[in-house]
Amino acid sequence: MKKFKFRADITAVTVVVFIVCIVLVSVMLMQFRTVEQTDITEIENMRESELRTALSEWKTKYEEVATQLEETNNRIEEYNQTIEDNEAASELIDEELKESNILVGKTDVYGEGIVVTLSDGNGQVEAYDLIDLVNELRYAGAEAISINEVRVLSTTDIIDMGGYTYIMVNLQRIQGPYVVKAIGDKDYMSTILNLKGSGFIDRTRTSSRINVSLTTEKRVEIPKSNNDFEIEYMREVESE
Repeated sequence: MKKFKFRADITAVTVVVFIVCIVLVSVMLMQFRTVEQTDITEIENMRESELRTALSEWKTKYEEVATQLEETNNRIEEYNQTIEDNEAASELIDEELKESNILVGKTDVYGEGIVVTLSDGNGQVEAYDLIDLVNELRYAGAEAISINEVRVLSTTDIIDMGGYTYIMVNLQRIQGPYVVKAIGDKDYMSTILNLKGSGFIDRTRTSSRINVSLTTEKRVEIPKSNNDFEIEYMREVESE
């Protein structure tokens, strides 16, 4: 009886131990599975967070690049506008400079106009004859005048020299016949100079002192002035 009881006890212990082992293994397996699932979830969560962070960073960078691109395009547009404005300003300055050079006699010019020729008759052509003619041409709207290919400007001196043997124009010696060219409205200038009793042509022919002739031309060429006009004393008035 004792031997049987001992074997029964061993069997019972074995069964208990086996059950305990099964329970322990089951618990371990459950715990491992839980840990495994937890790790995967954390990793997935971590990847998602990193992706969100990376996406946020790329979005920020894209917005910065887009902003920089817009600023660059705006600057390019400003540069192009500045270039266009500068080109327009440069063209305007060039045009004004060109007109100024024409007005001050620094360029050769041409246009429609008249040619008046003076020569000695019963008397002699004198400086005041040329001055009188030049003033009347200016009154008639002449835009450019020359005497014997010497450009006449507002600063030009016309004086008798050598006991009325020759005339000085812009310090250049000239002798008759005196060919006076003027660019402007040829018909109007011709009309003014031929006015009965007051025009230069009519007055000169009436006196018979000197000979005078006038022709209208479609193209009159007048050379530039050889004198350089330097401003020494004049200054621009600065506005307050």
